[in-house]
Amino acid sequence: MQAKVQENPEGQATALWMSTIAFTVCFAVWTVFSIIGIQIKKDLGLSETQFGLLVGTPILTGSLIRIFLGIWTDQYGGRLIYTLTMLAAAAATYLLTYATTYPQMLVAALGVGIAGGSFAVGVAYVSRWYPTSKQGTALGIFGAGNVGAAVTKFLAPFVLVAYGWHAVAQIWAAGLVVMALIFWFGTKDDPVLVARRAKGEKPKSAWLELEPLKNVQVWRFSLYYFFVFGAFVALALWLPRYLIGVYGLDITTAGMIGAAYSVPASIFRAYGGHLSDKYGARRIMYWTFIVSVLVTFILSYPPTQYTIKGITGPITFHMETGVATFTVLVFVLGFFMSLGKAAVYKHIPVYYPNNVGAVGGLVGMIGGLGGFILPIMFGVLNDLTGIWTSCFMLLFLLSGVALLWMHLAIQRMEHEAREPDLTKLPQLPEMEAIHKPEHIGKLGPAIIEDWRPEDKTFWDETGRAIARRNLWISIPALLLAFAVWMVWSVVVAKLPAVGFKFTTDQLFWLAAMPGLSGATLRIFYSFMPPIFGGRLWTSIATWSLMIPAVGIGLAVQNPDTPYIIFLGLSLLCGFGGGNFASSMANISFFFPKAEKGNALALNAGLGNLGVSVVQFVIPLVITAGVFGWLGGDPQTAADASGTTKLWLQNAGFVWVPFIAASATACWFGMNDIAAMKASFADQAVIFQRKHNWIMCWLYTGTFGSFIGYSAGFPLLAKTQFPQVDSLKLVFLGPLVGAISRSATGWLSDKYGGARVTFWVFILMIAAVGGVLYFLDIKDQPHAFAGFFAMFMILFFATGVGNASTFQMIPAIMRAEMPRLEPKLGAAERVRQADMESAAIIGFTSAVAAYGAFFIPKSYGSSIAITGGPEMALWGFMLFYVTCVAVTWFYYTRRGGLLRDIERGGKMPAAAQPAE
Repeated sequence: MQAKVQENPEGQATALWMSTIAFTVCFAVWTVFSIIGIQIKKDLGLSETQFGLLVGTPILTGSLIRIFLGIWTDQYGGRLIYTLTMLAAAAATYLLTYATTYPQMLVAALGVGIAGGSFAVGVAYVSRWYPTSKQGTALGIFGAGNVGAAVTKFLAPFVLVAYGWHAVAQIWAAGLVVMALIFWFGTKDDPVLVARRAKGEKPKSAWLELEPLKNVQVWRFSLYYFFVFGAFVALALWLPRYLIGVYGLDITTAGMIGAAYSVPASIFRAYGGHLSDKYGARRIMYWTFIVSVLVTFILSYPPTQYTIKGITGPITFHMETGVATFTVLVFVLGFFMSLGKAAVYKHIPVYYPNNVGAVGGLVGMIGGLGGFILPIMFGVLNDLTGIWTSCFMLLFLLSGVALLWMHLAIQRMEHEAREPDLTKLPQLPEMEAIHKPEHIGKLGPAIIEDWRPEDKTFWDETGRAIARRNLWISIPALLLAFAVWMVWSVVVAKLPAVGFKFTTDQLFWLAAMPGLSGATLRIFYSFMPPIFGGRLWTSIATWSLMIPAVGIGLAVQNPDTPYIIFLGLSLLCGFGGGNFASSMANISFFFPKAEKGNALALNAGLGNLGVSVVQFVIPLVITAGVFGWLGGDPQTAADASGTTKLWLQNAGFVWVPFIAASATACWFGMNDIAAMKASFADQAVIFQRKHNWIMCWLYTGTFGSFIGYSAGFPLLAKTQFPQVDSLKLVFLGPLVGAISRSATGWLSDKYGGARVTFWVFILMIAAVGGVLYFLDIKDQPHAFAGFFAMFMILFFATGVGNASTFQMIPAIMRAEMPRLEPKLGAAERVRQADMESAAIIGFTSAVAAYGAFFIPKSYGSSIAITGGPEMALWGFMLFYVTCVAVTWFYYTRRGGLLRDIERGGKMPAAAQPAE
């Protein structure tokens, strides 16, 4: 237990104010690139994206190091760790002045970022000096050290103009050294550390410090802090560049206005701590997110010229946020962000008094990562959209998601507290007067209360028919989800022909973005069926496919549609990618263990056919006016063979009736199971299992390759072999992969999943080598046939590997459970292994789905950098080599975990299922 803190221990005030001043100095150094980076950008001729990476790199280091510094502070005390942190950052900042190239700048920036880790040290150190009732105010005062960003913006421009950016770095480094010495000699060790030393106690293990991180609320706080702090840092870095670019201000004026944002976003954090102590953190967080949503919405609106057809003629007016209005709005945004930062950290010392360093470090790390990721995204959005206000569009989306998630979490908590009373109420208020006990639940949702699939009698008489009905309704819904997810893989190849002037890199971005959003959504979708019920969630998830389907049908009809609209629609197609995780989680609950593997293989394999279906159907339906006048007019497409009429809008519209039919079938034909429960805390144990991360790597090599090649193959074939009408053939790749996944599961059952996976990767290495060979001779007549054949082999191998890797996961966890959970009995180990296997399957599917983003994007980047896709393919081959090595080392070699089991041996007796 943590030692009880005295009300006013000696040295308390000194510790708080010295920590706050030290944090101010550290923060000033941490954000120094917001000013000197502008001059470095000019000197080195950097692009917007390169500038965003440069200013964000220190934020990356300062974020990632926070969790370690927080743990070390809990173990060794804040006074020591704080001093060492400042000295290390000072050395790195001084060495920055010797960097002359962009790569050297990035390396030096990593060292400068150490200063940002001081936040985790200060939170753990300060909180130990104060009782719970005063920690909100104390941490709010400490957090006001964020004003260091304003110090840099006020002073650095003048030093920069007078002496150059080298002088700024040297002076800021000297300030850190002085502050480190003052802090070391001016403060004392915290009371908890002193009491522990007096008792002769050793610090806790770092692994015990990390134990609270399995709780979902820690990660939810991290999202909140990603916005209130991460977005604050991002804007502190980005605003000078934004103001110069949008309003044409000089660097001194831009720095002053940037400080007008940084000051309230820092010093009012102390006031936010006081308000949280007085009124409660929840109320403060609500106000923070509501105001942030409103302000970022206004700021995201780009300068626009409107023309209205008036009675007497056109009426034209212009809408734009002027520099004065902009300054006021960012001041308001910064003020409420400062309140939100204090409100988030009010929770940590209250609920995790013995792990403030670890928990505060993690939340601070995620928040700090926002300061790294967001400036890069700001630069990328500028490059992609050409709209300056796109950075505020992203912040509007982020703040809206945070507000929605917080509100839903609070509502769910309140609903669960009142649920016993709510279930007694009638379905409609008009019935309340005649509602009696016998009516309770009669008109409620169709939930199966008694579900015993492992009971053979129940399964034969009742369960099998219900489970199969749910499976066969789920399969077409999942097929449509994959179809919508991959629709851009075909559409992008036709956009240039109908008049869209997008670059090749922009087209690959459109093909890649559904993979990015779909993979991210899978992480959340896997938890949805237990929360909402499989029937309701599957219906909602299927209906959501209407949004991108209709949106694509409307957008492609006008070549003047802005690129950002297409980018948004490609992100929305990720709804389809997310459905896989929730669909697999839902179906797994219906079947007994003996039939679960086959059911999941059918659901996944036939669902994967959606990729092939979309690449077969779209080239057909866009050649005819399938929907008549309702579908809109055709476009004129020009290519090497001449001009033709295309109804490209049918690529989106064709799925609409099927989505409606499938979603309706889900609602009326599927069931919810009352026993479908999956606590995040229970499943979070997988993050401590090394084999979870190993299988993420291997499944990325199989399924990540399948979905990534599916997304990128049509456009790759089109760009490398423009003389061939390849769109009529590319559907065969995903078809081969989907069928091989469904049809080759017996190979893994007979020979072992690890052995099959090993040879799958060997085959994939050979196939990629073949692709490279035929690309090298692509001008020869037979080159496309060889190129196409090699990709068919790749798709076949990925399908086999998809099945074999999923077969490995339950075997691995059954074999490992006696070692991992030695205190459990045999039956409990089997249940634990099955629970963890299901969680690992869901998590690995989410991670692997990022292949749908990275493979097409790798093609685009490779072509942009080198003029061809070969560099990306060599990278894929190297990745498969690592997969071969990992599979052999951990699973198939002599002494590997699965070697004896797959060669006829038995699992450990304690891991065998109970009879």
